[in-house]
Amino acid sequence: MKFFQAVGTCVLALSSLVSAATFTNPLRAKDGADPHISYSGGYYYLMTTTWSDLRITRAKTLGGLKTGETKTVWKDTTASRCCNVWAPELHFLDGAWYIYYSAGQSANLDLQRPHVLKGGANPFDAYTYHAQLTNTWGIDGSIVRFSKWGNHFVWSCITNNVQALCIAPLTAPGKIGATKILSQPTQSWEKNEKPVMEGPAAMYHGGKTYLAYSASYCWTPNYSLGLLTWDNNGDPALAKSWSKSGPLLTSGNGNYGPGHNGFFTSPDGKEIWNVFHATAIQKGACDGNRYTMAQKVNWNANGTPNFGSPLKLGTSLAGPSGE
Repeated sequence: MKFFQAVGTCVLALSSLVSAATFTNPLRAKDGADPHISYSGGYYYLMTTTWSDLRITRAKTLGGLKTGETKTVWKDTTASRCCNVWAPELHFLDGAWYIYYSAGQSANLDLQRPHVLKGGANPFDAYTYHAQLTNTWGIDGSIVRFSKWGNHFVWSCITNNVQALCIAPLTAPGKIGATKILSQPTQSWEKNEKPVMEGPAAMYHGGKTYLAYSASYCWTPNYSLGLLTWDNNGDPALAKSWSKSGPLLTSGNGNYGPGHNGFFTSPDGKEIWNVFHATAIQKGACDGNRYTMAQKVNWNANGTPNFGSPLKLGTSLAGPSGE
């Protein structure tokens, strides 16, 4: 009898673990735009656009981010960067965590610039203002890492009166080198209502470097993810070193305008996950009505990523491996 009791206890414990690893989208129902997740030291750290400040939510499971511990780590009173705070990302460089984000003035979006805060050895440590990275309009800054070419800063910039992607060597966490145009919106699916490329996010798999980005105007349901793939050889600051494909994540199952994503690895490092925003508004949205979703990245037979389609909200999903 004791043997059967022990087996029952074991089954119950296993069942509890499986249940704890499942989750449903959305992870954040309001103000869930431009999401970025990092995993470190047993915690997921989530940041999204809150418009007025920078907040980090942490939890030990992906689903736990819905009610996780939240900390406001930055609010600025400097007029040139007080407001329209967008697209924060956590990156670990040179032994410290940095937050790269966009901000400007309250009057309009003319002063939007990429900025960076410096933190400590833990993402929840205190942050101080570190630097402004450009003197011209720019948003959605992110980091791409190359073993031979070093770290590069990639962001959405204005060229030929349209939003494109710019790239520059990241010579220090708060300093960039010469700026070059990485890619411009030239394909029809990148030009719905307005030609736009924004929200770059790097992913590494199978010896390849990918750079996802969001295309078309966000106030349309055609806002979607495209992909640049580095040729593993040429200077990554040159447009000719990358090839373009897309769209690879489009509206579906009641989720419109999926985009501005980030990538993170599972706790055991075996899976890559895609975190992105979408809206239930059929015409698309650029405001706080966007919510945060996460889904595992799958891989096609030829080794290319398959982002699938945004699943219906409330669908039960197995959490990242290793939870």
